Parts: sequence; structure tokens; C-alpha cells
Amino acid sequence: MPTRSTGSAGSAGGPTEPRELRRVVFGALVGTALEWYDFFIYGTAAALVFNALFFPESDPTIGTITAFATFGVGFVFRPLGGILFGHIGDRIGRRATLILTTLVMGLSTGFIGLLPTYGTIGIWAPVLLVLLRVLQGLGAGAEFGGASTLLAEHAPAHRRGYYCSYAQTGVQVGLVLATVSFLLVGLLDDEQLQAWGWRIPFLVSFLMIGVALYVRLRVEESPVFQRMLAEQQVIKLPVLETLRSYPRNLLIGVGAHIADTACAYLYATFTVSYATSTLGISRGTVLTGVIVFGVVVIALQPVYGALSDRIGRKPLNLFSMIFTAVFIWPFFLLLETQQPVLVVLALVIATALGWAPVIAVQPAFYAELFGARVRYSGFATSREIGAALAGFTPLIAAALVAAAGGAPWVVAGYVAALCVVSLIAFAATPELKDVDIAEAGPTPLRATR
Repeated sequence: MPTRSTGSAGSAGGPTEPRELRRVVFGALVGTALEWYDFFIYGTAAALVFNALFFPESDPTIGTITAFATFGVGFVFRPLGGILFGHIGDRIGRRATLILTTLVMGLSTGFIGLLPTYGTIGIWAPVLLVLLRVLQGLGAGAEFGGASTLLAEHAPAHRRGYYCSYAQTGVQVGLVLATVSFLLVGLLDDEQLQAWGWRIPFLVSFLMIGVALYVRLRVEESPVFQRMLAEQQVIKLPVLETLRSYPRNLLIGVGAHIADTACAYLYATFTVSYATSTLGISRGTVLTGVIVFGVVVIALQPVYGALSDRIGRKPLNLFSMIFTAVFIWPFFLLLETQQPVLVVLALVIATALGWAPVIAVQPAFYAELFGARVRYSGFATSREIGAALAGFTPLIAAALVAAAGGAPWVVAGYVAALCVVSLIAFAATPELKDVDIAEAGPTPLRATR
């Protein structure tokens, strides 16, 4: 039975000093922001330009669906990245692994900006694009789990939700930066955008690698992992140990991440394509809406994280799923008005009340599902399998809209069904905010009170 935590999560190896804790928080925020900037700009490019640049022989609808298919490829490889880098993180350390994922993500994204298009090298253009997307998926599969694990193991137990929420804040900063970058290059005319403008957001990633590495090299290793090394509790095959000791936790982790992944890319990726191509709303209006909701969500992350430290993770998770399943219908009604203010309002309400609570709680929720010896592996593997299952949402949504003659209601039903899946996962999870995450051994859910 897991023990209750009474002090700092870092108490196992000595409490983390306030100055170092701030450095860890900043490192997680900046690192996830820069890495997820890389991941998100691909989605925006897929919605706006890749159909014409890399799949020009298709008609516009099929080209968009094909572009979203390559977007989804990254999600297929995210579980593999979670398994691979999770193993490394549980064997050699969280900090060293995050430095490696920074290089994988940054370089693969930068090279996308150097790719010749279909008009230059033919079929090799989409082939190379997919290969680089695979590398993005591998890096992204390990990034969030590692940053969140490092934060959770440094944070004081009674404020774990608050401090861990900054990992998710970084993801939203990445979303805003990615959208702003395409909003700026979108000021170019279509000829300039497709000729060279689309490359700029990707090439900026080369510069961002240096920033991320500088920040992460200054962060200390988790005190929990340091204690495991000192006590020789590091195990050889953490993924196999996760499967053996945490089968129920893994299933819950998979189900818990399905709905919020679908919503993330529905709001930030599919909506951009649907609103501009099907509804005829200006690209600037939709991208502005994405930026506004991103800023709102950034502001709300620490608020919801702190609230979860008071009332628990479970109430916020359940509320998010119920609200999203209900509001998805008026969300599309508001989009169909084609009124800029209502389009932005739809995005803000959907994310501020339905999506923001569950993603703020997510870093602490997953860290508390697994013992320290397998935390990185269990966290990254279960979460990224869920991401893979829901990562093709833009593709599925585009196909459903095309099949329905432009009507979005089948998409709304699809999202509501995914919310039910995650709702069941959260309902099956007891409240875990008070468990001692410094414990190295198994903490089965059935033993938690």
C-alpha cells in the first residue's frame, strides 16, 4: 500500500532548494515550449500549405486528408519514442534523456524547412517529409513524460499539481509560438508563402535548439532518481516491469489521454482547415482564435494545477470530459455563424472550461500512477499510446466532414464518444494526489485509499 507523502517530493534525496526548483520549472517550461513548437508547426503547415506543396496531384480535399495522414504518422511513433526514451530515462536519468530528445526534435524539425518540394524531386519529397515526421514523433513521445517526471520528483508534495502544470504550460506556449509564426508568414501573399515563407517557422527550430540545451544543461537530476542510483534500485527493463506490476495503471493511462489529444488537434489543427476551407472564414481570424485560446489556457494552467492540489485531480478530470462532450455541439454551431467574434469565443470556451482543466492536471496525474523505478516508462508509454489512438483526429474529422458533405455533426459525435472513453478511465482511478511518489516499488491502484 502506498504511503502518504508529507514533505517534498525531493525529500528522498534531500529537499529541492527554492532556487533549484525555479530552475527546474523554467527548464521544463522552456524545453516543452520549444519542443512542442516543433511538433505543432507541422500540424499548422499540414492544414495550410502541405497539401499543395507535397501532394499536388490530388484534388484539394484529398490533398488535405493526405497531409493530415502524414501529420498522424508522428503519433504512430510516439509510443515507440515513449518506450525507447522512457527506458533510457529510468536507466540513466531524466535530465540526460531530455537533452537527447531536444536534439532529436530540434534537428528533425529544422530539416523539414530545408526539404525540396514535390515539384523539385517528385515522390521523394513526401517520403522525406514522412521520415522527418517519424523522428518528430519519437522525440515528442518522450518529451512530455520526461519533463513532467522531473518536475514531479522535484516538487513539494502539497504543491505537486501546481508545479507540474508548468510542463503543460510549456506545451501551450509552443502552440502559441507555432501559430504566431504562421500568422506572421501568412502576411505574405500565397505565392511567397508557398515558395519560401512556410520554411521560416521550421528553420527557426535550429536556433531554438541552443536555447533549450542551455536551459536544460543547468537543471539538476531528480533527487528521487539520485536516491534510486545510490540505493541500487534502478532496474534493467523498466518497460517489462511496468507491464508486470502496473497493467491496470497502463490501461487507465491510455484511456485518459485519448479525449484531450483529440481535442487538442481538433481545436488547433482541424478547425484551422475546416473553418478556412469549408466555411470560408479568413485564415487570420482562425489563427487569431487559436492564439487567443492558447494564451487563455496558458494563464489557467497554474490555476487549475493549484486547484487540483486542494480538491484533487479526479474532480477536474471528470468535469473536463463531461463539459467537452456537451459543448462540442454548440462549438460547431458557433463556428458555422462565420462571425469572427463568435468563432474566437467558441475556441476560448471550449478550451478554457473543457480542455484546460484536464491538461493542467495531466502531468501530476500520470506521475502519480507509477512507482519511481518505472515512472518515466509508464508515464510516456501509456500516455503516448493514447496519443497514437487519437492522433489521427484531424484526418478522421476531415474525412467525416467530406463524407457528410461539409456538415460537422458526425465529428461532434466522434469527439463526444472519445470523451466517454476518457471519462471511464478517470472514473476508474482513485484520488492519487497524496501518494508518495518517492516510493520505488509498485503502488497498485487497488491498494490506494
